[in-house]
Amino acid sequence: MTNAERTLVRTTLPAAAPFDFGASLRFIRGFPAMVGEQGARADVLTKALRENGVVVGARLRAAEGGLACELESEGPLSDETVAAVAARVTFHLGLDDDLTEFYALAAEDPPFARVVERLRGYHQVKFPSPLEMLCWAVLCQRVPMPVARKMKLALVEHFPNTITLDGSPLSAFPDLDQLLSLDEPTLHALVGNARKASYLYRGLREWADIDETYLRTGDYDQVRDRLLGLPGVGPWSATFILIRGLGRMERMAPDKEGLRAAAKVYGRPVSEAEFTALAARYGPYQGYWGHYLRVGS
Repeated sequence: MTNAERTLVRTTLPAAAPFDFGASLRFIRGFPAMVGEQGARADVLTKALRENGVVVGARLRAAEGGLACELESEGPLSDETVAAVAARVTFHLGLDDDLTEFYALAAEDPPFARVVERLRGYHQVKFPSPLEMLCWAVLCQRVPMPVARKMKLALVEHFPNTITLDGSPLSAFPDLDQLLSLDEPTLHALVGNARKASYLYRGLREWADIDETYLRTGDYDQVRDRLLGLPGVGPWSATFILIRGLGRMERMAPDKEGLRAAAKVYGRPVSEAEFTALAARYGPYQGYWGHYLRVGS
């Protein structure tokens, strides 16, 4: 439907069963990196995204077999843009994630099986794009969470990427072309940190030469090495980007937060060696095991 002010497109986004949209909404409402960036009422998610240079508002509700999706824009919406937004939302909410084998493995791990029973149907909510995840990984290093959110908000508000849905203004994270238009002094003025501005300025230019499909599907070790070569990206940030920005679940390295979560779930202190062994039994779902540990504990 199109009128003088808006274009509205309705579509359905399938999700691999079991899928609990309520669990996704609960996670989003408590996810510090995205506080206030979307509407997440009891049964509806509203979010702004920018694809193909177009700002699109997405309204999502649970439906049989997945999600009912309404897309709105201030101008025309091409089939290409609708498909790009649908793919981005599908990725963001992990709709394609088939958890059947992961749950089967968890059934043989009684302490963790209790976590799965509480979270059954929850598909990992990732950052909508690895680009946004890269920027967040740089911004959140060694600063309090409210400071990192303020830096991110400054980047978002610098661009006119806002659309109003259901009476609330929502702003999309800028796309790569927009971010590349910022010189280093402007980035410094926005984020208020010279080192982070430098990391972003140089990192974004290197990011422009990397294919997202390669990052999602290429050899894990090669992708990790490529990420580690980006300014401001160390081992922790690379792992963060791989799991929460790219959905790469093949590996799960121990860190302080993971070890604390494992200790709560398994009822005893867990060493790095034991953590690695526990993760290994989940094979290609190690990242899901680690994510469920954190969310469930």
